[in-house]
Amino acid sequence: MAEKYSEASIKVLKGLEPVRQRPGMYTRTENPCHIVQEAIDNASDEALGGFADKIEVTLFEDNSVSITDNGRGIPVGIHPEEGIPTVEIVFTKLHAGGKFDKKSGGAYSFSGGLHGVGVSVTNALSSRLEVTVMREGAIHKIAFENGEVAQALEKTGSCGRKTGTSLFIRPNPVYFDTHVIPLAELERLLRSKAVLLPNISVSLTIARTGETKTWSYPEGLKGYLEEMLDGSEPLIPFFSGDRICGKSSDFSEGEGAAWVIAWTEEGSICRESYVNLIPTPAGGTHESGLRDGVFQAVRNFVEHHGLLPKGVKLISEDLFSRASFVLSAKILDPQFQGQTKERLSSREAVKLVSSMLSDPFELWLNEHAEHGKKLAELAIRQAQNRLKSAQKVEKRKGSGVAVLPGKLTDCESKDASRTELFLVEGDSAGGSAKMGRDKEFQAILPLRGKVLNTWEQESARLFANNEIHDIAVAIGIDPHEKDADIDLSSLRYDKICIMADADVDGAHIQVLLLTLFYRHFPKLIEKGHIHVAQPPLFRIDTQGQGKKPPKKYYALDDAELAAIEDRLSKEGIRNFSISRFKGLGEMSSEQLWDTTMNPDTRRLMKISVVDAEDTTTKMNMLMSKHEAQARRAWIEEHGNEAEADI
Repeated sequence: MAEKYSEASIKVLKGLEPVRQRPGMYTRTENPCHIVQEAIDNASDEALGGFADKIEVTLFEDNSVSITDNGRGIPVGIHPEEGIPTVEIVFTKLHAGGKFDKKSGGAYSFSGGLHGVGVSVTNALSSRLEVTVMREGAIHKIAFENGEVAQALEKTGSCGRKTGTSLFIRPNPVYFDTHVIPLAELERLLRSKAVLLPNISVSLTIARTGETKTWSYPEGLKGYLEEMLDGSEPLIPFFSGDRICGKSSDFSEGEGAAWVIAWTEEGSICRESYVNLIPTPAGGTHESGLRDGVFQAVRNFVEHHGLLPKGVKLISEDLFSRASFVLSAKILDPQFQGQTKERLSSREAVKLVSSMLSDPFELWLNEHAEHGKKLAELAIRQAQNRLKSAQKVEKRKGSGVAVLPGKLTDCESKDASRTELFLVEGDSAGGSAKMGRDKEFQAILPLRGKVLNTWEQESARLFANNEIHDIAVAIGIDPHEKDADIDLSSLRYDKICIMADADVDGAHIQVLLLTLFYRHFPKLIEKGHIHVAQPPLFRIDTQGQGKKPPKKYYALDDAELAAIEDRLSKEGIRNFSISRFKGLGEMSSEQLWDTTMNPDTRRLMKISVVDAEDTTTKMNMLMSKHEAQARRAWIEEHGNEAEADI
């Protein structure tokens, strides 16, 4: 029976209701640690700006938490636009905060908070949250329950010259798999703040035992990494350092990085990275910059001293297979993937961190040649083992391999664990991709026209279509059912990347290819081999100013374009032009490599299935020839949610 669809059917979620409806979009829901971290990060941002030198955290027996800092204190006056106390706005309004304005005079030049949803999410998912502010000689208090104001802001006393903010948070267990805050994770988070901010005191009091732990690392990152390696003997001495950009730098003033790296031949590996004190457990472009800078330095050292055996080619994985590091990057306007900020995606971070490390490390290697040769020997040994492993795999394949399609431009490496295949729309983009790729591990298969809609196609008839035949032969896997016991050892590429234009036709091609893989190659999606490339929509060219040379920036979408414009404005750069890409064929090979194919700077979206039954139902409705009526009704119902790009 068709349900009534009218104006009243459209619901508008107000205030913090979107967070309570879909908490997983805003935070991790395994346990409440991340919503506590949001509050700790705010205290850390005060310390990063030089306004606080103490952060005190207490974990109570019921898993509620208090966080106190001696920073400036959240403003408590009436907001000039909203007409309510500013501290109330901070905790009850999404996308409200003091970290959007990076221009001169803003509250924060460098910070981890970007989206203005951090502590408002903490409030939305807490049964009780109390805020005490010491500011301008007075103590103010406000309390919330389930995200709503329970006690209005009131002045409760005087504090003299003291300033700061204290939060009491009682997470609401209904939003989390468990209400228990993992003590080890909380300790690791606080310890990292002490490492990254050596001039502050960070403490944790556990109410149940009365124990208080205080962390201090006089040697900063080096002392921390030594502790994490737990006595493992390093192959060469730790390499550590820090650099900050000045006014004449290619990057924004104040940006930079601090690092420590160690290589061990046995034992556990420790790798941690941070951006403006925010932990990034999934890594990102700053880690790519570290790898690139260190690898370039080692490769130059090896070539200069003639250490590389004939027939051996070093890759970054050879050098970093036994590397441990801690990296702290300071970036003016970082871009993260997702609200939980676990991975940095700012493209400029690669060049920033790489330039910080490359020259100093190469100089250090040449000054300590005996250490450099030990490191080179380790990397060469790993490369030789990798080549032997690849040769063994090649022998097992036998001679009965199908003839590869003629238009496939294959890669040199036979190590399927690191190779990539790009399915490219048209010969024009295919030409740029062939010239711009890394031929060592990237293969290109251009597709002519749109692939057949295979949703209702029988597997036995798929090879009648030339494009599908070429895809199947290139990847080395035959079509199969979802529950089939398929052997993926013949898979020729670890990543199969759909690379189409960012327009309507490109989106259609993406859908047709995803339909093919979901219907006839489901194991490839299940094992995480299918990806969609995300090319940028905009290029921003600056004309240069003073000692700053002309530069190019790329923006994935309108939001990233606005962030780049804000950054240029802060740097005082007014002369820049914005151009929009109509398709991948318009990009030069260098642009396509920098933006879409370079593993350090690209954005690949891995395809996964959360609810197989629901996905199959929707795909059937969208792709079946016999579901035209249902498809029409669905489009009419959801058409207002589409963003037209005309």
